[in-house]
Amino acid sequence: MDWGTELWDQFDTVERHTQWGLDLMDKYVKFVKERTEIEQAYAKQLRNLVKKHLPKRTTREDPESKFCQYQAFLQVVKELNDFAGQRELVAENLLTRICVEVAKYSQELKQERKSHLQEGRRAQQQLENSFKQLENSKRKFERDCREAEKAVLTAEKLDQDINATKADVEKAKQQANLRSHMAEESKNEYASYLQKFNHNQSQFYFLEMPQIFNKLQEMDERRTLRLKEGYSVFSETEQQVMPIIGKCLEGMKAAADVVDEKNDSQMLIELHKSGFERPGDMDFEDFSQPINRTSSDSSLGNPRGTLDGRLDPRLLVKSKGKRWPFSRKSKLPPPPLSPLSCPSSSTSSPSSSAINGPPSPKFTRDPLSYCLNEINKTVKPRITSFRSLKRGTVITEDFSHLPPEQRRKKLQQKIEERNRELQKELDQRDALNKMKDVYQKTPQMGDPNSLEPKISETLGNIERLRLEVQKCEAWLADAESRMLSNRPDSVTRYNRHLDHASALNNNNCSHDKDSLNTTHSDENQDTLNQPIYTEFDDDFEEELTSPIGTCVALYQFEGSSEGTISMLEGEELGLMEEDKGDGWTRVRRSKGGEGYVPTSYLRVNLN
Repeated sequence: MDWGTELWDQFDTVERHTQWGLDLMDKYVKFVKERTEIEQAYAKQLRNLVKKHLPKRTTREDPESKFCQYQAFLQVVKELNDFAGQRELVAENLLTRICVEVAKYSQELKQERKSHLQEGRRAQQQLENSFKQLENSKRKFERDCREAEKAVLTAEKLDQDINATKADVEKAKQQANLRSHMAEESKNEYASYLQKFNHNQSQFYFLEMPQIFNKLQEMDERRTLRLKEGYSVFSETEQQVMPIIGKCLEGMKAAADVVDEKNDSQMLIELHKSGFERPGDMDFEDFSQPINRTSSDSSLGNPRGTLDGRLDPRLLVKSKGKRWPFSRKSKLPPPPLSPLSCPSSSTSSPSSSAINGPPSPKFTRDPLSYCLNEINKTVKPRITSFRSLKRGTVITEDFSHLPPEQRRKKLQQKIEERNRELQKELDQRDALNKMKDVYQKTPQMGDPNSLEPKISETLGNIERLRLEVQKCEAWLADAESRMLSNRPDSVTRYNRHLDHASALNNNNCSHDKDSLNTTHSDENQDTLNQPIYTEFDDDFEEELTSPIGTCVALYQFEGSSEGTISMLEGEELGLMEEDKGDGWTRVRRSKGGEGYVPTSYLRVNLN
């Protein structure tokens, strides 16, 4: 069944239907175009989101990238970036295969429909013209027949009239014959036009218009088929990216499965482990022993351990500010033990100050404790904390400014990098030597002497890298030996700490009893904080301590940060304090001046 047979008289209907089909195609193209705009906007927003959350630094520079949870987050972000790419691909395919191609095909169909409709209208016009000619010939034939019949009647009437002349009768008969002849010609013409119209009408309804209708039908079916394909492309484009989108989602799931909380905890240890040992027990400093006072109120008396009234240097060394590597500020000395800490202290014996006479009005507690407290206030520690040292530390080549464990890792990393560079230079040297051999065997390929500068440069780089590797390996061996030597028995130290703590708890009350003779009351705390000696300086402490060994500077060091001291290569120094595991040693110069220098820069000789 076709339109030409069934819709032979529905030209206007076919015209409206074909126009509606083309409008539907244009409407679908517009719909897909708006869909592509949504996909592009969605993909753009996803791209911006990915760009916002991707790290600005490279993965090697970012220490957080070593944690699997952060790596999983980056993987999720990257998979989302691929997801955004698939959305862009969907928009691009829809725009290309539907918006562009279907719109172009729609324009072609519009031109084809226009030509078919013009052809149909032309055939209609021809049929209408033929029908008009037929109508004109028919009316002429009808008119001529009436006139001929009238002329015949007139001639017969004159012929019967006795009064009519013979000439009038002859003239009437001639006029009747003429009209009859004209009527016959009109009849023949009408018959001819009728035959022609019938032929044209038959051609129009059975040949021309069916062909035009069939062409329009075929065009409309092709349009419908192409629209069907467009509908399929709309879904197939989405289906084509679904496997890749599924892989992106699977990648996100896999990134989530990779996260290991234990691994991240271990990674934090590896990244920030300093290698320092936990600090040992503090020595108990007993200030509760009775001190003899002179009869003078202004005299400090003779502290214990001295015969001539001078302070014991060992007490001053102990009173020196501790260099605790993790504290932000120097800790204040512990307050004196209160007599109220033990119930039995209320029954303690009278103070020994009654035996030695009345106390001096300048002191309301033990004068030696007061003096040591004032020394602690006036003598400034050289290195108050490890963090303050790091802020002003000059980064050294052997990484001695880092904690032991971090130094070892940095040295290992540097050795690996230098080995890779060395292997690259070795490969380049072998390649240059082979090229040189080829040039020597075939001079037309090149001049062997032109490679000499490059070969010399490569050999120099190889020698330099080998020296650097040897130097780093020596530093690494030194760092590992120091870590092993500075690692005490933690279990023994922990047990000793428990024993010492229990001993302190058991002797707390008896110690408080003895401290009544040497401690002061809490009523005059403000008076105790007023210094009486303000002229103490570093020279006072240096005179009281002596070197525990000697050392020689292996390299030159510029002590630019607070607490450090400069030294020249080969300079002999006095060893004042050994390395506590932080990579720094306190030394004294022969010309005066004391401070800290990197341990790896020294050759130490203990007394």
